Amino acid sequence: MADVQVVVIGAGPGGYAAAFLAADLGLKTALVDPEINPGGVCVYRGCIPSKALLHVANLLAETRHAEAWGVSFGEPKIDLAKLRAFKDNVVKRLTGGTGLLAKSRKVQYVQGRGEMVDAHTLRVKLAAGGEQTLTFDHAIIATGSVPAVPAPLKLDDPRVMDSTSALDLPDIPKSMLVVGGGYIGLELGSVYAALGSAVSVVEMTGGLLPGADRDLVDVLAKRIGQTMKAVWLNTRVVQMKAEAGGIRVTFEGDKVGSEIQKEQVFDRVLVAVGRRPNASVPGLEATKVVVDPRGFIVVDDQMRTAEPSIFAIGDVVGEPMLAHKASHEGRTAVEVIAGEKVAFAPKAIPAVVFTDPELAWAGLTETQAQKAGRTVAIAKFPWAASGRALTLDRADGLTKLLIDPATERILGVGLVGPNAGELIAEGVLAIEMGANATDLKLSIHPHPTLSETLMESAEVFFGQSTHVYKPKRS
Repeated sequence: MADVQVVVIGAGPGGYAAAFLAADLGLKTALVDPEINPGGVCVYRGCIPSKALLHVANLLAETRHAEAWGVSFGEPKIDLAKLRAFKDNVVKRLTGGTGLLAKSRKVQYVQGRGEMVDAHTLRVKLAAGGEQTLTFDHAIIATGSVPAVPAPLKLDDPRVMDSTSALDLPDIPKSMLVVGGGYIGLELGSVYAALGSAVSVVEMTGGLLPGADRDLVDVLAKRIGQTMKAVWLNTRVVQMKAEAGGIRVTFEGDKVGSEIQKEQVFDRVLVAVGRRPNASVPGLEATKVVVDPRGFIVVDDQMRTAEPSIFAIGDVVGEPMLAHKASHEGRTAVEVIAGEKVAFAPKAIPAVVFTDPELAWAGLTETQAQKAGRTVAIAKFPWAASGRALTLDRADGLTKLLIDPATERILGVGLVGPNAGELIAEGVLAIEMGANATDLKLSIHPHPTLSETLMESAEVFFGQSTHVYKPKRS
């Protein structure tokens, strides 16, 4: 008889969600992770600490903006030690809570690193020393991802940071280069810019947030251009060299030499060019689990690997690399193990960029529709017509719906503006429930709120928006 029915390797949001559900369903469960409590990269070194710092960054921006309203606070004094303590305490409270939840559910939490012996045996190198062997009926691999650092950007110098070390807030550098214009680079770059660093962003493609719809990104890009020292597109870093006075960076691109100086020195460099799957579980080759050329573990829609006893979820199985996707995949895997006939087949997985303004989308994007040659109707509501947005002095936002012209079903939702991340959930629900534009138009939204922009976007589709005059084309 196996020691446990389910062992979960990796205690991030996907892993601990899976372990907790398994225990709730009456399965004897073990959860293995190097940290003292469940939480994973997201809680310890990612989503949570970054959002704590972004909250502070937004507060700083608000106080500076308040001068336009006749309220002056003076230049803020930043106590870095206190700021770190706030961020660390948020992490401690959350992980302490997940630790208590594991105990309450009688999940066997094993602090250490797992190594596959075979398809039903896991050897754990314990953090406290020694080893522990667990036999299992089923395993769920939830080992997540790690920062990707291309060869030209590898430099053994503490002034060159990845997202993990940047969250430690070693200091507030006078100058900082962010390599990568994706969500990680823009979020952390925003934090350092708000704290007082002169931040430059370099992105190898022609726009920030590659893949996101340009009309949404344009709103964010305009504000980023105001808060950052510089944003260089179609430009790449080809070399970095450590010097006494900083990190000397060599650039390559169309505008290098004319508008962009080829070599520049920065106090710190943040490399944020993406993440790669962490499928390097020792001993995995002793099983039938297949890893594809990109490093992802291959699974089906029930999260099964090629080894019948082993499942995999989260960043390690494919994009998008998002904590909430991992959590739902984890629950799917457990339900399959418990004998339920389920599959992971969402119509919409929301994505949020927690910059200022926030950017969020779910379901089909306009970019995806164009690539697929799919005809969609697009209804946009500018926040300049929103009373609530004006009271916030943030009229630069936008809400858009992608609608099937034949059935009027809502296929996608996109927003940019303050609290877009909180608003996108309504879009997810509409898409998942097969709502059409009429459903959204007739759902009474409270006034004055930013949520009204979703309702009025649906009204725009019919040419009947109260606050936007745009007659429907016949």
